[in-house]
Amino acid sequence: MNSATISSPPISLPPLPYEQSALQPVISANTLGFHHGKHHKTYVDTLNKLIAGTEFADMPLEKIIKATATQSEHAAIFNNAAQAWNHAFYWRSLKPKGGGEPPAVLKRLMDSSFGSVDACKKELANAAVGQFGSGWAWLVHDGEKLKVVKTGNANTPLTQATPPLLTIDVWEHAYYLDYQNRRVDYVNALLDKLANWEFAAENLGKK
Repeated sequence: MNSATISSPPISLPPLPYEQSALQPVISANTLGFHHGKHHKTYVDTLNKLIAGTEFADMPLEKIIKATATQSEHAAIFNNAAQAWNHAFYWRSLKPKGGGEPPAVLKRLMDSSFGSVDACKKELANAAVGQFGSGWAWLVHDGEKLKVVKTGNANTPLTQATPPLLTIDVWEHAYYLDYQNRRVDYVNALLDKLANWEFAAENLGKK
């Protein structure tokens, strides 16, 4: 084992699953550069500093989140771990030329849970726009149905028995360079043109 391996941090920043300019014009390369390269990276870097030499140092990210979710003394670790995970999940919730018709297995659940794909998208948009302050809107798998939930700040359904399928980041840094205070325009454009329904379908049944 060489010194580089010994000193490498336990949690790493995942690369974007597409080019930085790939989500334009809905999300600019400038926004992605700041959001991924600065905000997401800071959560990862801060987490690695916080967990160094602790019981969490060798845990995978999801285990850190679940182990610290209700522990007030570890709130800083939870917040940075959850934000690192939420952002990685958000990047995969988007894709160039997304939106459109969901895969059949997901569409059936959307129809049975909300009445239609459009009704599902409307509920997801309402949750994203209606989240007061910073946070996230999520499409989750709840038993035999789909459900839309919203969480504030770093909170995530990862700690609940409702596996997340797709998320929308509504922290201001996700959209303010491109949309200023027009969160509704950002949310609607994301759902119509970037939503990665194939990724959401892949997450069905995950626990």
